[in-house]
Amino acid sequence: MAETILDEVYRELKAMGLASSENAFSVEWLGRSECYMRTLRFEQQPPSIATIAICASKLQHYGERMVQTEKYKAAGKRFLQLSEQCHAEINRDAAATWLEAV
Repeated sequence: MAETILDEVYRELKAMGLASSENAFSVEWLGRSECYMRTLRFEQQPPSIATIAICASKLQHYGERMVQTEKYKAAGKRFLQLSEQCHAEINRDAAATWLEAV
């Protein structure tokens, strides 16, 4: 299965030291069980739109606060970029759904 936006977010957060493992990322950033990402990979399924939305919201929340500081401004900008990518994925999925009905 192709890499998802959540894979990219996980990689970035892990590199920043903000997600110690995929299990922790699933719980702390996605609000899901610790096996969420592993299960998606095993079942070759894309993440749910609800899960991407939770991740986008959390990234936006922290990103907006971080860009207001000098120390974390660059990281905050990256959080906001990742949030925008999540929102773009949500919009693509939504458009695909309603376009099928047209």
